Amino acid sequence: MSRYIGPSCRLCRREGIKLFLKGEKCYTEKCAIEKRNYPPGVHVDTRGKIMEYGIRLREKQKVRRIYGLSEKQFKRFFNLAERKQGITGSNFLILLERRLDSMVYRLGFATSRKEARQLVSHRHILVNGKCINIASYLVKAGDEISVKNKELVTVKNALESVVRRGLPLWIELDKENMKGIIKQLPSREDITMPIKEQLIVEYYSR
Repeated sequence: MSRYIGPSCRLCRREGIKLFLKGEKCYTEKCAIEKRNYPPGVHVDTRGKIMEYGIRLREKQKVRRIYGLSEKQFKRFFNLAERKQGITGSNFLILLERRLDSMVYRLGFATSRKEARQLVSHRHILVNGKCINIASYLVKAGDEISVKNKELVTVKNALESVVRRGLPLWIELDKENMKGIIKQLPSREDITMPIKEQLIVEYYSR
């Protein structure tokens, strides 16, 4: 099976940073990074020095896990970024942010990208009034994203906690009507996660 179905917190510990895969739990003292900030496994202390290839691989794996993509999906978006004009690394991250599941998460309709992907696949999300159930759908500037069923408890709970996570400046949220507008596409400066995209470019260019 291509999609990882094991413990999410194990992935955060492996990468050594919070990937925010468990929603609200990541903001509490129960977060695995707060309790056990070291890689999982019994032979942690015996691992040797990480070579250049390993550093690039870890960065690629970290970003892939943040967005919850399989290797095939991840490489497809990278190839798309390579064909666009501009800096490949920046194009790549912007394309990942433009995914519908990522936008649903950014708007606060879900507490994690995994939960956002589930909302999309279960046909709870509308784009410009049309139901879209493809998580990889790329949104455009001016698109309106809304929730079909305004009584969904999971969305209501997620919206209550969106203040803690913060709302990006490039989107506008109407909390009461459960809809948001993409005012403009994000730039590289708008993506604040500690990502070194140049290492990913070097990994695929080897």
